[in-house]
Parts: sequence; C-alpha cells; structure tokens
Amino acid sequence: MQDGREKKIPAGILAILLGGFGVHKFYLGNVTAGIIQIVLSFCFGLGGLIGIIEGIIYLTKSDEQFVSEYVIGKKSWF
Repeated sequence: MQDGREKKIPAGILAILLGGFGVHKFYLGNVTAGIIQIVLSFCFGLGGLIGIIEGIIYLTKSDEQFVSEYVIGKKSWF
C-alpha cells in the first residue's frame, strides 16, 4: 500500500529542475499553488528560486514529515 512516501524524491527533483513552472506543485495536487508559482516566475522571476528551496526542503525532511505536511496536509508553500 502506498502512503505518499513514494512522492518525496520525484517531488524534490521536479522542484529543483522544473520549479519555476510549478511542476512539483501540480505533482503533489496543489493546482492553485502551481499556477501562482508560474505567475511568480513570469512576472518576478522568483519561481525558480522558490522551487530550488522547496526541493531541498522536500529532500531533507523525513518520509513521515513529508507525508504529513505535503501529502496529507496539502501544505502549499515551504
């Protein structure tokens, strides 16, 4: 049975590589946050930086923390 732990590494890699496009947000089911991240990228150039920071945060959290915050809790930012 899958509980969300399998999303941690792909979400972290997507955030680091394609964070400016909010791909990791869409992958985790946060469509609104993904759209906001795209707008931030195109209007202010901040989406890529946010993506790198979030990718590092995702990858450094324990599996349990990641699942509780980002999969179950649907935390959108940092």
